Amino acid sequence: MGMALTVPRYTVADLDLLPDDGNRYEVLAGTLLVTPSPGSAHQGVAAGLSALFASHILARRLRLFSPGVVTMPPLTQLEPDLLVVPPRFALGTPWAEINEHWLTVEILSRSSRVYDREFKRDAYLALGVHEVWLVDLHHRSIEVCTQPGEGRLVRDAVTWSMPDGDVSVHVELAELFEGIV
Repeated sequence: MGMALTVPRYTVADLDLLPDDGNRYEVLAGTLLVTPSPGSAHQGVAAGLSALFASHILARRLRLFSPGVVTMPPLTQLEPDLLVVPPRFALGTPWAEINEHWLTVEILSRSSRVYDREFKRDAYLALGVHEVWLVDLHHRSIEVCTQPGEGRLVRDAVTWSMPDGDVSVHVELAELFEGIV
């Protein structure tokens, strides 16, 4: 008779005990997710998307964090590459107190593709995120998700609109992915 396999369960509090080694540590329903630090293409696309949101940030119509945190203690804390929330949340508000999330963006990489697409996408939506973008550098596309399961695949341009429609951000994918090898 063999011994039963025990899988450790992690909490949001356990994340503070993990090393500051450049890896991204997240916990999803008690399961630890570890991904290496992002590469230059990943960071360049994140910066490009941030730039498209910049005028709305400066006008205080929204808050953008890169990376951000979507948390539901004690067993879930995820870090999207970009997070857009309402401007009513002052800078310095604890992540656990930000209870409305308009958009999360995950930029897929070899090491995060399965987690982001198969687990984190639906977890974000279950946590109340209005819209999730999965940015695929390899296929130069964005999957736009507003409900669990596969979303709408975009290869040309996508426009994100604030829930009340007051703000829109238009993204031309050819421009966003320009220069990526």
